[in-house]
Amino acid sequence: MASVGHCLPTFLNGLLICVTLLSGLSVTAKPNRKPNIVLILTDDLDIAIGGLTPLAKTKKLIGDAGISFTNAFVASPLCCPSRASILTGKYPHNHHVINNTLEGNCSSTAWQKSQEPNTFPALLHNLGGYQTFFAGKYLNQYGDAKAGGLGHVPLGWTQWFGLERNSKYYNYTLSVNGKPEVHGAEYSKDYLTDVLANVSLDFLRYKSKYQPFFMMVSTPAPHSPWTPAPQYQDTYKDTKAPRDPNFNVHGKDKHWLIRQAKTPMSNASIQFLDNAFRSRWRTLLSVDDLVERLVLALEASKELDNTYVFFTSDNGYHTGQFSLPLDKRQLYEFDIRVPLMVRGPNIKPNQTSKLLVANVDLGPTMLDIAGYDVNKTQMDGMSFLPVLEGRLNASSWRTDVLVEYEGEGHNVSDPSCPLLGPGVSECFPDCVCEDAFNNTYACVRSVAPSTNLQYCEFDDNEVFVEVYNVTADPFQLANIAKTIDQEVLEKMNHRLMMLQSCSGPSCRTPGVYDSRYRFDPSHMFGSHRTRLSLLRHGTK
Repeated sequence: MASVGHCLPTFLNGLLICVTLLSGLSVTAKPNRKPNIVLILTDDLDIAIGGLTPLAKTKKLIGDAGISFTNAFVASPLCCPSRASILTGKYPHNHHVINNTLEGNCSSTAWQKSQEPNTFPALLHNLGGYQTFFAGKYLNQYGDAKAGGLGHVPLGWTQWFGLERNSKYYNYTLSVNGKPEVHGAEYSKDYLTDVLANVSLDFLRYKSKYQPFFMMVSTPAPHSPWTPAPQYQDTYKDTKAPRDPNFNVHGKDKHWLIRQAKTPMSNASIQFLDNAFRSRWRTLLSVDDLVERLVLALEASKELDNTYVFFTSDNGYHTGQFSLPLDKRQLYEFDIRVPLMVRGPNIKPNQTSKLLVANVDLGPTMLDIAGYDVNKTQMDGMSFLPVLEGRLNASSWRTDVLVEYEGEGHNVSDPSCPLLGPGVSECFPDCVCEDAFNNTYACVRSVAPSTNLQYCEFDDNEVFVEVYNVTADPFQLANIAKTIDQEVLEKMNHRLMMLQSCSGPSCRTPGVYDSRYRFDPSHMFGSHRTRLSLLRHGTK
């Protein structure tokens, strides 16, 4: 009080002096200069079959304002393993999330103890001084009573709006900082994509202005049940799934699970997938609105110029390719390649990069943005911040990444598809099954100036191999495993072995054409053998 009294020789003069002092304080109190980071994660958004088409505003506000990656891949084409790779910066063989079930380590107590403390958001919060905000789908089994229920808030989050279990649009429950919030089916209050936009804007409005922030907004779209907002439910009436060269084509030289698909597809299957394709696009229009609202809010608060905005997906999708009606889980481009667009400080607009990046690189990149040394972590990925800022010699960048998937299935036959035998799952009425226990594979995806190859091995009785020259055959119609040069085949095989056993820095070693590598077919899929043996012999 004495300091205020000192400012009062007269009321008016004192008021003027105090206002001047307060104004001086607001000028000299500088906010933290660390960049802010926003990650917008969609669910099942492809890039190979036109998934970005409805996202005109997103492409303008993020892609055109920054850089778009044409060779961005996921470590596994399934929601929970892929999301675990994003959060941890690790390949599935290191974070041990193998499918979407609690038994498959999806949001299990084991995951919570071993991986959640070291996710990149936890490091940003605990060591980088970031405010952290999450809204939307986390991991598919989040909220399960056996794993702490909705009261479990993962370490490292300042504000938490986590969706219970899998993607929905209405009639869902959110964990709001550990307390359940039940939503119904009224559009204005409950449509999840819009709810996520609203709570995100609230965070931006009320957060501290003296700390950097990280936001992760994880939309349900365009995952099933593909429920559009009312204003978009009649759009794209004449749109059909693209009839690309691999649409409704028999994959005669592919793994047995692809070969079993009936070609041509039934009219009912084609009608079903076309309807799903339209509905997926309709749900994305609300995502486009969400992106616009967030970017405009950052611009209005004068924070956009100091904010990196990432937009991507957890995996791709297919609708009719190789006569598979719809799903993900396959090794092909339509399932493993995803959109990735980034804008932010020091990123020049209207850029396109062909450099190979993966979702295990997102965490290392964001830690690098925050000034944290990625080498202090056990992450498998690499920071592509030098790529964003144009500081990288392209010849020094990695040439290959790992994709791995462990098929889901049970040791009993599907009653509707007994002729296919035990182990199949995700079956359609006409007995086209999208997955099986031996749909277990690992791939090396290689991209270099003179190379665009994919090499995959299956963990089955055949040890079936698929190889594609993606430059010459972008729709992966011809498996060249039996005709490719043997030396290339051996090097790809050995690189696959190296990547499947890598951890941390060893995952970032030189690529498949490094002369130090020698072919050694051992150690392939060793961790899966016991499980497969049990399944094949019908033992629980």
